[in-house]
Amino acid sequence: MDQTDINSDILTASLLRWYDQMGRNLPWRVKGKPHPTPYHVWLSEIMLQQTTVVTVKPYFENFLKKWPTIEDFAGASLDDILHAWQGLGYYARARNMYKCAQQIVASYDGKFPRTSALLSKLPGIGPYTAAAIATIAFEEKITPVDGNVIRVLSRLFAIQEPLPSGMKRIFSLAQTLTPSYRRGDFAQALMDLGATICTPRNPQCFLCPWQKSCQGFQQGIAEALPEKKPKAVKPTRYAVAFVISHADGSILLGRRQEKGLLGGMIAVPTTPWRNEDYPLEEALTSCPLRCMWKEKIKEVTHVFTHFNFRVRVCYGSVLEDSPWLPPDSFWVKPEDFPKMALPTLMKKILYPSKNTQNHRSPQKP
Repeated sequence: MDQTDINSDILTASLLRWYDQMGRNLPWRVKGKPHPTPYHVWLSEIMLQQTTVVTVKPYFENFLKKWPTIEDFAGASLDDILHAWQGLGYYARARNMYKCAQQIVASYDGKFPRTSALLSKLPGIGPYTAAAIATIAFEEKITPVDGNVIRVLSRLFAIQEPLPSGMKRIFSLAQTLTPSYRRGDFAQALMDLGATICTPRNPQCFLCPWQKSCQGFQQGIAEALPEKKPKAVKPTRYAVAFVISHADGSILLGRRQEKGLLGGMIAVPTTPWRNEDYPLEEALTSCPLRCMWKEKIKEVTHVFTHFNFRVRVCYGSVLEDSPWLPPDSFWVKPEDFPKMALPTLMKKILYPSKNTQNHRSPQKP
């Protein structure tokens, strides 16, 4: 089945009627009203990448309270933004947002470009986000394609070609369905349909406004779509972290390099991350200071998108009263940790837990 077999006007009308009655009421959304502020759309769409709506809501509201406009956001410090972002993960999003805001203020006088083509040239804005901002804020004739939309259209047209090879056809069908009116509402309605009705498991087909047109439903294969290639097993990476204390109780922290995972975030020193575990003697050669090591070692596990992470944590105290510090490093009292832009992984490392194991640790010469 393809687009010529259905009446897109009927689909649009039925979907928008459903959306007006059943669509989610979200703090960044205005249903059937003048278009929302592009800044609000941008902020919400970046936050929603790899993150649930329930999680994003309080962060969105807090960011608007702190930085009501794009100019306020661009004028903030990166540290303040990263601190406010704590808990959302994928910190590269926050760093790119900061760069994007500054570029919009400097190059576009604080006004978002109105087309997906121009938006996609800004830091941190890919094809999906550019399309979402362009259609929701400016009514560009384009339909953004996210995971929800992929699922809905795969079932509507009974597309059995496994992902990702079927993406080109899905994207083409989405653009063909884009209506001539209320394009932003149509895009958000399609997302809501996938999020609340056409769900990955146990879709509520009896509540779907597109049930009569849905070929996946008619063929009894809706829940099996879209077909995906088997996921590869996540690899495990390893590191050793060093929690180093000063005589006054301060802990050595530093800012990670801007590029890479946790770029620009505050962290304890660690070995390089690699695909095999470290012998402890080798790991200690990466410690930046001469320390007296304690016998306890804590193991921390963390999950990133593409790999599992296992970190052994060594605890030590510096041997000198005023040791030389590596660049971008500093001492922080534990009571000041909440003021730092600490990612979740570092909180796991720094805060006490019940899974501490006792081992005898060799002292670094």
